[in-house]
Amino acid sequence: MKSKPILTKYEIVRILGTRATQIAQGAPPMIDITGMTDALTIAEHELEQKIIPIIIIRTLPNNKKIEIPLCDFQ
Repeated sequence: MKSKPILTKYEIVRILGTRATQIAQGAPPMIDITGMTDALTIAEHELEQKIIPIIIIRTLPNNKKIEIPLCDFQ
């Protein structure tokens, strides 16, 4: 059984919140941030480019867990 390669709104919010917190606490941005000062804006641009090194873990109906790298999503 496979999972759709589309991020849910809940996954998007979780990724953005986690990454924005990391950036706000001093983690280096993965993109050129010229002109950007807000951590959330930087995280949004990183998500658009799919360069955040994160793996989404989804639980399927049969309780099997699958790990999907962010770069595999549409």
